[in-house]
Amino acid sequence: MRSFSTVAILLACLGCQVYGDRSFWRGKKFSQDGPSRNALLREVSGDVKTLWFDQLLDHNDPTNAATWKQRYYVNDAYFDDRTSGPVFLMIGGEGEATARWMNEGAWIRYAKEHGALCFQLEHRFYGKSHPTGDLSTANLGYLTSEQALADLAYFVEAMNEKYQLTERNRWIAFGGSYPGSLAAWLREKYPYLVHGSVSSSGPLLAKIDFKEYFQVVVNSLQSYSPQCVEDVRNAMGQVETLLKHMIGQRSINEKFKLCDPVEKSISNSLDIASLFEAVAGNFAGVVQYNKDNSPHAKITIDQICDVMANQSLGAPVSRLAAVNEMVMTQDGVKCLDYVYDKTVKQMQNTSWESDVANGARQWTYQTCNEFGFYQTSDKPDLVFGDRFPVEFFVQQCTDIYGKKFDDRTLDRAVYRTNTNYGALNPSTTNVLYVHGSIDPWHRLGLTESNDINTPTIFIEGTAHCANMYEPKDDDFPQLKNARVQINSFIERLLQQDLD
Repeated sequence: MRSFSTVAILLACLGCQVYGDRSFWRGKKFSQDGPSRNALLREVSGDVKTLWFDQLLDHNDPTNAATWKQRYYVNDAYFDDRTSGPVFLMIGGEGEATARWMNEGAWIRYAKEHGALCFQLEHRFYGKSHPTGDLSTANLGYLTSEQALADLAYFVEAMNEKYQLTERNRWIAFGGSYPGSLAAWLREKYPYLVHGSVSSSGPLLAKIDFKEYFQVVVNSLQSYSPQCVEDVRNAMGQVETLLKHMIGQRSINEKFKLCDPVEKSISNSLDIASLFEAVAGNFAGVVQYNKDNSPHAKITIDQICDVMANQSLGAPVSRLAAVNEMVMTQDGVKCLDYVYDKTVKQMQNTSWESDVANGARQWTYQTCNEFGFYQTSDKPDLVFGDRFPVEFFVQQCTDIYGKKFDDRTLDRAVYRTNTNYGALNPSTTNVLYVHGSIDPWHRLGLTESNDINTPTIFIEGTAHCANMYEPKDDDFPQLKNARVQINSFIERLLQQDLD
């Protein structure tokens, strides 16, 4: 079955699937039906070492001496000058860190060229890095970006000692999506430890009602074909019409392969909201990862718009259902599970053995406690309608984690995050911000700057974290050029005089 996306990748890739990140949990799958996406990323290569680091549980309380084992990977195959060679740090995100990416990706190309020692640190509470016995809401209180940044700082200090590194061995951090944010914030908070960062597709602005997300989705469909947008709009309207009578409801059950008949949910606004959000999420996921070189998302904007234009499939709603089936087939799921209470119950499971411990419960908590990032559609004249407004997502926070996680808590949380890190006015130096125009997350990131201290690269026509994946000969020219610019930025960092 396929559950509705509580935060709508996510991932979120999290969004990027690169380096284990689930790219903001668009299209989360909580069931075990079909192949696991992470299975594609679990291959371990010869020079990679899997190790464990004794990390503090609470960096905010010096009276708490509790520690836990944090997983990290090392590749020292390219580290040929131990006196002054650079150190590259790939930051783990809202999913399992994977050893395969210690030998793949653009950052490894840079590491080979510059002779870097490579580390990847798994994010607390994700993958195998379990700081607590379970995922209770109380324990998730230790899951914050601030704690994660302190983890990185303590890790850098420990590796400097372990490998006898000096200030001549400059650390450069890399991250994509949420780890892209962390890469920027790490340099901002700990500039004496990390000499510079490359922040790819990282949102800097915390925002509860991220309505711009679907605006970019629509613009991306529009750029391929204006008719594609109209076909989607008409199809969503036809879904609304079919929901109004019994025959239409049964037609929806069949067309969209629903796990539960929609007749039972017709009076439940939360069920209907999750149904519409899931259908809209099909387009959001395809746009976010369009032609990004990742191993998991093969459907492109061209393909879904071609399906929406194919009148031989029937009315627009039938073509919409065909797109839904394409995505379900890609994800290896059998039916669309849209029932709100069922998914909330899954998300309330606090066991590390649960399906939602793959990152869904943890990342959704972070959105409720720090970021928002809710991808909404709340007006009848919008392409995806008005069925999943921001209140739908806030309700999930309350129902999953407790009554204190309400709209007032979210307001305070987002205000705190933006005050803490500077939002779109970061006080960073030596950080390069990279975004793609197709990626909806660029609307919360830094895409242009007149300040030499905050350089940016905005890649026309590319999607989420596209610059981070293993380069291909047929990559867009502008993507190839961006990787050259990133490497030049790294060269400049390594040539700078010591502070």
